[in-house]
Amino acid sequence: MYRAFFVIIIIGNRNTSSHTGIAVVKAAVASTPTFRTLQLLEEMDIDTGMFTVPQTVGSVLCCKCGIPMAPNAANMCVKCLRSEVDITEGLQKHVTIVHCPECDTWLQPPRTWIKAQVESKELLTFCVKRLKNLNKIRLVHAEFIWTEPHSKRIKVKLVVQKEVLNGAILEQSYTVEYVQQEHMCESCARVQANPDQWVAAVQLRQHVSHRRTFFYLEQLILKHGAAASAIKITQMDQGIDFFFSNRSHGVKFVEFVGKVSPVRSRNDKQLVSQDSKSNTYHYKYTFSVEIAPICREDLICLPPKVRSSFGNLGPIVICTKVTNSIALLDPLTLRHCFLDADQYWRSTFKSLHTSRELVEYIVLDVEMVSSEVNVGGTRYALADAQVARVSDFGKNDTIFNVKMHLGHLLNPGDYALGYDLYGANSNDEELDKYKGLVIPDVILIKKSYEEKRLKKRSKPRAWKLKSLPMEVDAKGRGVQEKEASEYEQFLKDLEENPDLVFGVNIYHNKEYQPSEMASETDGEDASPTVPLDQLLDDMDNLQLREDEDDEDSGSMRE
Repeated sequence: MYRAFFVIIIIGNRNTSSHTGIAVVKAAVASTPTFRTLQLLEEMDIDTGMFTVPQTVGSVLCCKCGIPMAPNAANMCVKCLRSEVDITEGLQKHVTIVHCPECDTWLQPPRTWIKAQVESKELLTFCVKRLKNLNKIRLVHAEFIWTEPHSKRIKVKLVVQKEVLNGAILEQSYTVEYVQQEHMCESCARVQANPDQWVAAVQLRQHVSHRRTFFYLEQLILKHGAAASAIKITQMDQGIDFFFSNRSHGVKFVEFVGKVSPVRSRNDKQLVSQDSKSNTYHYKYTFSVEIAPICREDLICLPPKVRSSFGNLGPIVICTKVTNSIALLDPLTLRHCFLDADQYWRSTFKSLHTSRELVEYIVLDVEMVSSEVNVGGTRYALADAQVARVSDFGKNDTIFNVKMHLGHLLNPGDYALGYDLYGANSNDEELDKYKGLVIPDVILIKKSYEEKRLKKRSKPRAWKLKSLPMEVDAKGRGVQEKEASEYEQFLKDLEENPDLVFGVNIYHNKEYQPSEMASETDGEDASPTVPLDQLLDDMDNLQLREDEDDEDSGSMRE
């Protein structure tokens, strides 16, 4: 009681207290078991701005070496504690792992193969899980240690903690060396033994006269890696064949194609061998996938049944987009609809005219009918126009008055591509069902940039595309020229349609070297092109350059 009373007296006379007085007060409180009194004193020191004595952490001597140290439960310094206790004793320091060099996978016993890149998070997790008795300690940190790429060794540094003498926590790091053994997985070994030995085959077909759909589908497959597990890809006359070593891979690929295209499929299986004693059977599975023969920019005459289901749309409509559904647009009224795969295959129909039959026109006059509207995510505007065929210049003065949906794009003097229904011989069963139907002479489809591209015909593009490793049979010169022309048209479509570029990986062309004269010419009369900010770097070439740099700087890292 006397000590507490003495503290209160000193605090009451705070105006005449000095630094020595505060030290005496704190010394008295330190011997007092009342914690509230000490807390009160510290709060009053803060309020008055007086000098406070900093608290110091006490130190003790190590019981083995006698050096000063912070107190702990074992009363030993870190060096002496590590000399007495090794928490990594009994843990694995050397582990053997199996790697498949063909598909770059790692064996997770007993039969699971895991896909993981070198020095990735997935590989680090795989390596840590291969260690035994790791549950007896606490893992704090794990990281790779650089090794020679061809040493077949992977080193991982682990930091672990464990409770040792009298509850003290000891942290220690150690290195685990993984010896990499090369061994092919079952699927790769089967392929190496017989490359034609497949389990599932997917036959992708579209019965049209061009390959533009497959050019775009090829880029979608590359972007999403849908055919990464294919052991063989073969280009056929009206499609592509994909071969897989597992049925599940074929089923997954068919599901992917169904998400990006309107398809119908059927499958079949053939017995290859059987073992009646062990009751095992080996089959070969075949999936036949047919893509709807409707492509973008096709002119279509809807069947009466389909037309009535969409509120008497058309019947002459344009296909504006093809995904897992078909987008149709009436160019005279801007009404549109979406036809999914089930609806199409219930009542199939073909195109009245395809994009190969497009004719070039020149626009003489344009008169807007309505303002610009957004239809299905794309802008359109109705307009009346006077057009003439480019091929008629100098021959006749035939002029067509048309109604079009491209009023926001076309101006007098521009060129456009459209279907010449005035001079076309349309032989279509669905069109014959409409009696008294008035068909327009011309239906314009898109703006043409051929006149501007003639100036840049010999100039390379600043971008390029990748392609699937397909096996192609020997073809005649005429077929090769036809495919080259169709591929060039596909590249032009990518430049003119930003929606198509969104689903494609486009890479920088290292061979492209822009010149000042070319940039001035492009600025005067520019044609559509892919924006440079959307181009990607070719990661294959980048990886090769990184490997070369690693070899050159290997001695520096050591």
